[in-house]
Amino acid sequence: MPSAISQSPPRLRKWERPLKTAHDLPWADIKVIDISTFDEPGEKEKLAEQLRDAVHKTGFFSITGTGLSDQEVQRQYDIGQAFFDLPLDKKNLPEYRCDFGSGNYFGYRAAYEKKIMSTDITNIEESFNVPKIIPQYENEVRHPFFEPYRSEIEDFSRKALNIASKIFTLFSLILELPPDYISSRHAYDAPSEDHLRYMTYHPRSVADDAKVANTWSRAHTDFGSLTLLWNQNIAGLQIKTSTGEWKYVPPVPTDGGDGGDTTGIICNVGDTLSFWSAGYLKSTTHRVVRPPEDQTHVDRLGLFYFVRPGDDVDIKPVASPLLKRLGLVGERQEGEASQEKVTGLQYVRERVKSYHNHSDYADMKGKTFRVGDLEIEDEAD
Repeated sequence: MPSAISQSPPRLRKWERPLKTAHDLPWADIKVIDISTFDEPGEKEKLAEQLRDAVHKTGFFSITGTGLSDQEVQRQYDIGQAFFDLPLDKKNLPEYRCDFGSGNYFGYRAAYEKKIMSTDITNIEESFNVPKIIPQYENEVRHPFFEPYRSEIEDFSRKALNIASKIFTLFSLILELPPDYISSRHAYDAPSEDHLRYMTYHPRSVADDAKVANTWSRAHTDFGSLTLLWNQNIAGLQIKTSTGEWKYVPPVPTDGGDGGDTTGIICNVGDTLSFWSAGYLKSTTHRVVRPPEDQTHVDRLGLFYFVRPGDDVDIKPVASPLLKRLGLVGERQEGEASQEKVTGLQYVRERVKSYHNHSDYADMKGKTFRVGDLEIEDEAD
């Protein structure tokens, strides 16, 4: 007879958040916005105005007041750490890997497999992308390790997208669109390439890093609409400023202590939202480089939620009142018959295939990537 007693998820070793660097680095000026007042009368409009300059000029900003607890965020880091602690032969099986040949980014990506800049140095990051937990994706890649945590992962993912939906509401207000215009095109229960990502970088020697210009992740823009990165204390993420300088993205500030705001989130606009807004919302080039020497001895564990448009959503520019006044779109541009439709699924899959389906993360300076009439600089370095 089957047991009526439900089993609790296994206990996990607690992930210890690294301390911030003591080095004085060239930090980028990143706007920090407290969204805890989002539902109060008149606050959405105020928050949108706070956000406008950041998304138009840098594309990066940080948020606090997300409604998530320290315990919820800690738990996800514990799950990610435990997965990466598994032996390689338990993680790196064909049925659990990303299928880059088809542009499918769900699943496992292994470290030490691809060359960096055509050298003999290989990539040091590994990741697992967990797709939405909805009926349409029951047959997608699901590593059995995550099964005991399935309900927790779904709950966290839904909360992550709810946070993103608040940001999308602010973007809609900035563009003078109906408040739900963007969020309604990113519904959790509709098929899309959204995923929760656990990712870690393993340390590399000074000598090896020198051979690849200290590159841990080459310069790129993000493929979807919005990226959420839970607060990262290990320095290394850099954005390219409008003046062409590379500056470090700082941890989300806190009122005290060295740990930082554990629930704060670093956000950045991706390509599809930039296309939608005719470039008004900026998809900024960024990269990851070797951390300062007081942080190079530990793995750099990261927790992300990547928001993609619905699979069938057209990502061509929308003729919003703001964009028309600025001359960025014409009266007939939205849905214009002469423009080829490009969907969220189409763009993201083609971009993933272009970026990852090879054995060498080569130098792509000056290259572009194009789908239909939509084009980005592949590496604006």
